[in-house]
Amino acid sequence: MTETVEPFVAPVPMEADPGEYFPGDRGVLDPEVRRVLVRLLQRRFLLESRNRDDWRVLLENQSVIESRLHDLFVDLVVDAGRGVAYKQQIRSDELEVPILLRDEAYTRAETLVLVYLRTVYQRESTAGEASARVDIEEVEQTVLSYFAEVDGDQARRQKAVRAALARLRQEGIVEEESEGRYRISSLVEIVLGAEQLRELSDWLRERAGRSDAPGVDPDPAPDPEPADSIDREEQAL
Repeated sequence: MTETVEPFVAPVPMEADPGEYFPGDRGVLDPEVRRVLVRLLQRRFLLESRNRDDWRVLLENQSVIESRLHDLFVDLVVDAGRGVAYKQQIRSDELEVPILLRDEAYTRAETLVLVYLRTVYQRESTAGEASARVDIEEVEQTVLSYFAEVDGDQARRQKAVRAALARLRQEGIVEEESEGRYRISSLVEIVLGAEQLRELSDWLRERAGRSDAPGVDPDPAPDPEPADSIDREEQAL
C-alpha cells in the first residue's frame, strides 16, 4: 500500500509554538532578557538598586546581551561594585562603524550642578565618609554664583538649578532622601571623571576671577579647556 504524502506542511497554531511570542517572531531570547536589552538601549543607566529583577537577569545573561549589543557596535559596561550597567558606542579606526548612539550634552546648569556634586562627593570620600549628601540650598548658593547677568534674574536661575537637580535625580546621580536633601550616588564618578572635574573647576575659577571659588577642587589642572557643558553617555537615536 502506497503511503499518501501531504503536499503541504500542516500549520502549527502560534500558541503551540513556545519559541514564538508574537506573530512572525524570529528572536531567540526569552522575554525577560529581551526586556533588559531594550531597557539598556532606552536608558542611560540600569541600576541594581532600582530594579533587582532586571539586574539579576542581566548578570545571568550578560554574555548573550553583550553579543546582541556588539552586533550593533555597542559595548556593555557592567560595574558590579557600583551596581550599574551602561552602554557605549564602539568606535574604530580600522573598521567602518555606523553610529547608533549620539552624544547629548548636559545643559550649562546641569554641568555646574554636576561639578559641585562631584566635588562634594570627592571631598567626602577622601575624608572617609561612607556617603555624601547635600541640601538644595547649598547647591543653589554655589551654582548661582557662577551664572552671569545674561542668564536672567535670580528666580530664573534658581529654576534652572532645580530643574538640573530633577534631571540628575531621574538619571540616578542623586537620590532625594527627604525634601530638599539629596544623597550623591557614585554614578557621579562615571559621569564626571577626575580629569574633567579638574578642567571644569579651573575654568570656573578663571571665570569667577578668584582662586578660592566655593565648592570646587583647588588642585590646578594642566592646560584646561574651557567648556560650558559635558557630554552625557551616548543615547540611542
